[in-house]
Amino acid sequence: MHKEAPAGHPNTEAGKPFYRILYVQVLIGLMLGVLTGHFWPEFGAALKPFGDDFVKLVKMMIAPIVFCTIVSGINSISDSREVGRTLAKSMALFYLLTVLALLAGLMAVSLIQPGVGMHVAVNTLDPSVAAKFTKQAGATGFADFMLHIIPHSFFGAFADGEVLPVLLISVLIAFGLSRAGDGGVVVTKAVESFSQVLFVSFGFIMKLAPLGAFGAMAFTVGRYGIRSIGSLGLLILTFYIACSVFVVVVLGTLARLNGFSLWRTIRYFKEELLIVLGTSSSEPALPGALRKLERLGCRKGVSGLVLPMGYSFNLDGSAIYLTLASIFIAQACDIHLSWGQIAAMLGLMLLTSKGAAGVTGSGFVALVATLSVMPDLPVTGVALLVGIDRFMSEARALTSMISNCVASITISLWEGACDREVLARELGQGATLEVAAGTTIGGAPVVQENESWIPTTQSAA
Repeated sequence: MHKEAPAGHPNTEAGKPFYRILYVQVLIGLMLGVLTGHFWPEFGAALKPFGDDFVKLVKMMIAPIVFCTIVSGINSISDSREVGRTLAKSMALFYLLTVLALLAGLMAVSLIQPGVGMHVAVNTLDPSVAAKFTKQAGATGFADFMLHIIPHSFFGAFADGEVLPVLLISVLIAFGLSRAGDGGVVVTKAVESFSQVLFVSFGFIMKLAPLGAFGAMAFTVGRYGIRSIGSLGLLILTFYIACSVFVVVVLGTLARLNGFSLWRTIRYFKEELLIVLGTSSSEPALPGALRKLERLGCRKGVSGLVLPMGYSFNLDGSAIYLTLASIFIAQACDIHLSWGQIAAMLGLMLLTSKGAAGVTGSGFVALVATLSVMPDLPVTGVALLVGIDRFMSEARALTSMISNCVASITISLWEGACDREVLARELGQGATLEVAAGTTIGGAPVVQENESWIPTTQSAA
């Protein structure tokens, strides 16, 4: 007999009225936001605080949630060498995906050529746009980037809300607790209890997600309008094509090689992805994605380390945007780049795509940081993109979010830190994953209902 899943579990949605399901509410908020911004643009633009306040509420919770998740997760790992192994594999995969993302953007813009024929004179571009974002970009050197990871103080990392400094502190505290004896046990239990409180509190905040998506989308459409796309519509289309190809081909292949379905993974994280779509930011989806990775059978000590790292080191949507936007500026300004110059630019982007992590509008900031040190391309060329950047930020954030979820599952499988039986049951693949993974799944039987697989016993994450 089918037991009722715990509250908040995805399977509980089957018994809810459709209007009480979070992703349905977010979809309604998005549609209402588009209509409001289109028919009442001034009123829609005035709704910007709804979206901004929701994102600020979520950011307020990210640092303590990441801290508690990583501390309790790493502390549960008996072999400390596993943490180093996980970090090494994660960084290798992240850089491989970043290279492929850069190449995807380069191929798309080279084949479609959205900037050819615009004949923009460089001296007519507004330099003030680039100057505004140059301050945010800051230094892009490797040493400066590494120093940025170290916070000014212990609590300063939480005050700034940036993931990398919190990640560093979390790892240090986790190793300290594992060697602190009885005192460490007390603190670990306190951290785990506090983590539960944080996730319950975060659940209350997520009830505001439809309102945040409504306000953000109403502002975007009301402020910029569909007509603002204009002649740059081909560039936006090129970017969306590049992101789609990267997700389908690269991430789809990675998922298939590791025995799970990309499409079912996307469906599993649909609430988080819709919130990313509405707010143009992947940060509001981090806490929910961490919890869902645990439900998929991923050990918290691994997935809780990989996913926050991905938010700084695996910004594949921004990587696609960097090459595509840079080559577009060259095409629009009739600047010919040799393959050697393009190769040097790609090497630089491997760093700048990471250096702007944690900065609002990181894709645009990383672009300015790249052009600032590229003598062959005018940094003032970003003025061509500022009016449509908001329409591209959704695809950047969605692509990066999907990539990080797939990477977290992949690393967990590589480390033997993911229960394939639970993963198959939660994603609803059953025999498909069993054959692909080459393992025998002896778990609970499943029944098919409404084209989705539902376990006959309660899932254990």
